[in-house]
Amino acid sequence: MELTSVLNFLENRTILVTGATGFLAKIFVEKILRVQPNVKKLYLLLRAADDKSAMQRFNNEVVGKDLFKVLREKCGPNFTTFVSQRTTIVPGDITCENLGVNDTNLLEQMWKEVDIVVNLAATTNFDERYDVALGLNTFGARHVLNFAKKCNKLKVLLHVSTAYVCGEKEGLMLEKPYYMGEALNGTLGLDIEVEKKVMDEKLKQLNAENASEKSITTAMKELGLERARKYGWPNTYVFTKAMGEMLLGKLKEEVPLVINRPTIITSTFKEPFPGWVEGIRTIDSLAVGYGKGRITCFLGNPKTILDVIPADMVVNSMIVAMMAHADQKGSETIYQIGSSVSNPLNITNLRDYGFNYFRKNPWINKVDGKPIIVGKVNVLSSMDSFQRYMALHYMLPLKGLEIVNAAFCQYFQGKYLELYRKIKFVMRLIDLYGPYLFLKAAFDDLNTEKLRMAAKESGIEPEIFYFDPKIINWEDYFMKIHLPGVVRYVFK
Repeated sequence: MELTSVLNFLENRTILVTGATGFLAKIFVEKILRVQPNVKKLYLLLRAADDKSAMQRFNNEVVGKDLFKVLREKCGPNFTTFVSQRTTIVPGDITCENLGVNDTNLLEQMWKEVDIVVNLAATTNFDERYDVALGLNTFGARHVLNFAKKCNKLKVLLHVSTAYVCGEKEGLMLEKPYYMGEALNGTLGLDIEVEKKVMDEKLKQLNAENASEKSITTAMKELGLERARKYGWPNTYVFTKAMGEMLLGKLKEEVPLVINRPTIITSTFKEPFPGWVEGIRTIDSLAVGYGKGRITCFLGNPKTILDVIPADMVVNSMIVAMMAHADQKGSETIYQIGSSVSNPLNITNLRDYGFNYFRKNPWINKVDGKPIIVGKVNVLSSMDSFQRYMALHYMLPLKGLEIVNAAFCQYFQGKYLELYRKIKFVMRLIDLYGPYLFLKAAFDDLNTEKLRMAAKESGIEPEIFYFDPKIINWEDYFMKIHLPGVVRYVFK
């Protein structure tokens, strides 16, 4: 694999980015604008009713963020002009044909100009409504592909998926595609069009019964989990993302396709500055709950590898892969971007980092202004031990408090609700993340390593487009970068 300068490749390019208000998309957009100001145009697709509301979302949810402060300082008073010259904000929706773009002149212009399509639009909720997840993660991917096929100058389509499309399988997960109808548990009959019919029929039935919106939401979430688990996936998110990959592989024809599968994405390692994060993402839910004193035990094998990767490394890998596979007609290449093979981190490491950080930097209780003192989390290594622990330390006290509260005319209602919320919070996290707490898998990144080596040998701006997890010292990263970044975000 022979590579040339990434900066030269990006110069004068026109790139369509879907899901432009998302976490990774913002980092991608900021990176391109900062390192290659001579990019021709970024078409940024985001969900909005019209141009005005789209621009408001872009200003508030993208360039208005701290993430852009380095670029803002670099540009000075010309920042707004520079961004407006390099970006076109497009109201749309990938669940629709032509990505929901109604302006025919704009459509023709995009098809004429776009070189690269980057699909970052998705829902990442583990228990999303089935209709929503199918629309975005599965059929949305097909709509993006169909749009890319109409781009006259298309060099590559890059689609961001997730490494966890592997479900709960054990061993080394290879960078290989999933084919149409391929179920993780060997169950026959997986048909994406049938899944759409099942979903449509369920919605029709619920509407015929005049079900409330809340009831419909609950029923569609349950349907997604039921369909996912039927074919071996643990949740609706990874099931619908896997089916999106299947559609892309089947229908790509001559389109050069790159599928990027990151693992658990964390705050930025280095650029545009260390520790930028937005939203409470996966393991951050545990960190915040622990820091607030709401988690004293958790379920998981202490030796389980948590495959995490900083967001800026994911974005850098995307950009280098775009260049590496431009104009490779009909190709499909999968890159798994993670750390479990080359620089593994386990649950025990994470527990210790959290304990050391919050002991030195305790969370301040908003109610009484006092610091919350944390102890080491007790990691329970089986579901049986977890249930026994919860029954002894929480469920029995909760039941006792319920009886006392009733006897004393709800005098202890506040304490009862606090304990109830704590239990509900922990059980919710277990339900969502339980399948990954015993995951006996590592994610092969041989393709990604080859890409890294080719980039290194070609000398293509390694200080700008770094994505080697071996350079990360996890203790330094969590203690000095990630956990402080998460706390800053929560206290904004």
